[in-house]
Amino acid sequence: MRHVCGWDVALLIVTATPSTREVVAIGVLSLAVAMGIGRFAFTPLLPLMLRDGAIDGPGGAEWAVANYVGYLVGALTAARFASDPRRGLRLALAGVTLSTVPISLALHVASPGFGMLLRAAAGVFSAWTLVCASSWCLPELARRQVAYLGAWIYTGVGVGIAAVGTFVWLGGFQTASALWLQTGVLAGVGTIWLWLRLPVGVRSPPPAKLSRRDGAIGVVDRQWTMVLCYGIFGFGYIIQATFLPAMAREQVTNPLVFGLAWPLFGMAAAASVAGAARWLHTQSRNRVWAVAQALMAVGTVLPLASRSLGSLAASAVLVGGTFMVTTMAGLQFARERVPANPTPLIARMTMAFALGQIAGPLLVRSLTGDRWLGLDAFDVANALAATLLVASAVAIWYADKGKAGVLPVRG
Repeated sequence: MRHVCGWDVALLIVTATPSTREVVAIGVLSLAVAMGIGRFAFTPLLPLMLRDGAIDGPGGAEWAVANYVGYLVGALTAARFASDPRRGLRLALAGVTLSTVPISLALHVASPGFGMLLRAAAGVFSAWTLVCASSWCLPELARRQVAYLGAWIYTGVGVGIAAVGTFVWLGGFQTASALWLQTGVLAGVGTIWLWLRLPVGVRSPPPAKLSRRDGAIGVVDRQWTMVLCYGIFGFGYIIQATFLPAMAREQVTNPLVFGLAWPLFGMAAAASVAGAARWLHTQSRNRVWAVAQALMAVGTVLPLASRSLGSLAASAVLVGGTFMVTTMAGLQFARERVPANPTPLIARMTMAFALGQIAGPLLVRSLTGDRWLGLDAFDVANALAATLLVASAVAIWYADKGKAGVLPVRG
């Protein structure tokens, strides 16, 4: 009998075809690592970095924008993995770890550019992860005749946010530098498991060529409507997603109190996606997207009425409870529109989302110190976000009117 060594076992683990549950688990954990750490660990850690004097307010905004710019670059380049999204997923997850661990050092380096560079890199890898995880998991589940399970992978974002937020909340007595190092290690552990479980071997077949039915120009127009509305979504959620714990810190300085805002945001995100996956999977994707975007508008309005902890908590629930439902429904709607090769459309939508979320912090920073009609920078940004979210929700609701098909050419 041939001796089986450790490398043989490792090879068997890597090349084994994952079960359906494992496909969902890969999607969930990939998004938890990339978004919970690569994208959003900064949000609960920002108040602690401010507390430690490791960064100031303008510097925090610059680090946030650097991450969003990186996310834009990632969205622009993610389509290169269309033929092999698993390869992109592996690279992206390793990159999240390698760009997170050194932030602990960046807080002790005099040059602020090092930290900005790391956050920009994390943004690139996070965008790659979202696009590649969606582009592999959703078609793989559809191939297995269980496409409805695709919604569950987006619970990973909320799970990651809640887990990291709780981790930072419980560890708030430590320095921000120590917590950055620990979150980087957590990303590495998750990445190792994912590398072992992602199948390797033959690449996915090249995307089918597309032919257009009569009226396909309308399809292109509606795709750009989707892209624009998804960009508005990026602008609409980002104020709360970046500054919610900092706004809560203005009300109370105890990290065990203001630190709860971000875990609450994440738990609302995970619970809402799970609920949508369980009870709304038979509903039209664009209608689910539209309702979620309208509810998000309500969440952005609440801080205009009051900055109390109760109002901020309600905003966290409404925005956190809709932003991943919007992501899930929007990306699923994109796959329905271009089933043969959804990666380019998903990448364009992610690019628009990135532009929207870059605009949010830049607007806040440009208005900081000024008041418009008695409103401060946060209020102006939230008022504009609410208006745009409502308008885009109406457009999304009617996005399936006169639907024309874009069919794959078999050959």
